[in-house]
This record gives sequence, structure tokens and C-alpha cells, in this order.
Amino acid sequence: LPFLVIDLIVATITMAMGMMMLPPTVVSLPFKLLFFVLIDGWNLIVDGLVRSFF
Repeated sequence: LPFLVIDLIVATITMAMGMMMLPPTVVSLPFKLLFFVLIDGWNLIVDGLVRSFF
């Protein structure tokens, strides 16, 4: 859900700036990666996988 919010915000900002030909995913991908690293995403994924088996 947070990644969808990032996409919506970036799409709204790029449209407001008049950059209709620029895909929003090009701009939002670095923000998504930064967010994933800041919330320690790999640790959450591995922890969820390990807990699902035990």
C-alpha cells in the first residue's frame, strides 16, 4: 500500500508539472527503493518467510 501511495503522489506531481510523457515509474522507483531500504525490507521479508515455516 505505501508503494501505491508513492506512485500516486509522483504521478500527481509530474502531471501538475506538465510532464505527461515521463512515466511516473521512472521517477518513483528510486523513492520506492529508498523506502524499502529505510524500513529494512529484506529483514521483514526473510523474517516473514522463516516464521511461515516454523
